[in-house]
Amino acid sequence: MLPRHEGPLSRRNLVATLTTGYLPIVLATLVVVLPLVWMVLASFKSPSELLTQDLDVLPNSLAPSNYAEAAKTVPFGRLFLNSVLVTAIGASIKVVLAVLTAYALVFVRFPGKRIIFALVLATLMVPPQVSLLPNYVLISDLGGADTYWGIILPGLATGFGTFLLRQQFLTLPASIMEAAEIDGASHWKRLTRIVVPIATPAIATVALVNIVFEWNEYLWPLVIVSDPHMMTLPVGLTLLQNSESGADGYGLVMAGTVLVIVPVLVIFAAFQRYIVSGLTQGAVKD
Repeated sequence: MLPRHEGPLSRRNLVATLTTGYLPIVLATLVVVLPLVWMVLASFKSPSELLTQDLDVLPNSLAPSNYAEAAKTVPFGRLFLNSVLVTAIGASIKVVLAVLTAYALVFVRFPGKRIIFALVLATLMVPPQVSLLPNYVLISDLGGADTYWGIILPGLATGFGTFLLRQQFLTLPASIMEAAEIDGASHWKRLTRIVVPIATPAIATVALVNIVFEWNEYLWPLVIVSDPHMMTLPVGLTLLQNSESGADGYGLVMAGTVLVIVPVLVIFAAFQRYIVSGLTQGAVKD
């Protein structure tokens, strides 16, 4: 007698799907979302609401008093401007360097390409903390302390974008590039009119990753900047926390944290569809 096959909507298949598929996804989502939700709600609570043994999830009032007080304590307008400038300039230069370097490693013929690519990969294996002290000594000697270029310059040496775009460029049809070369198209025309339009999802992925990294960068701006008016938003949170002693400042710190993460969350939500397509397009064997 042949064994009976269970249908896709059978009880056993539904239980297996829920326990091995949906349940882990729901748990992972709750682990990420619940702290963010609690932080937003806590940013509207008064100190008495935060320091209580009662389980009060929702605040008594949605008045943004903590946000107003945090803006008075720390110059968030100036910090926001600093973060925007550092993020826009730093991420843009990183993307341009990654595109040019990846194009050269794939489509330009010169000796030692594999050695150079191996050195690029080696930079991904070195923790940024290792170069913190040498970068500080160099930038300080050059007069870059408390300057925008002093914050941006050391972070430009990254190999992530070059690696990802190189893998993406390797998937481009060789016939298109050969036809463009036969027609007399220069490297610049091939890059701007063929490679960049086709690899737009991968380039957008590199841009998004760099934007998130630059916006959230904390350690290097903390080390190289001492002027409060040149600090970025993550460093400004430390300034806010140090200015508020005790538990009375919890609400202000939560409000400041919300102001820091909301812009990058909006950007990430708007461009997150490029992440999967951009990363999977670069999955190719060399």
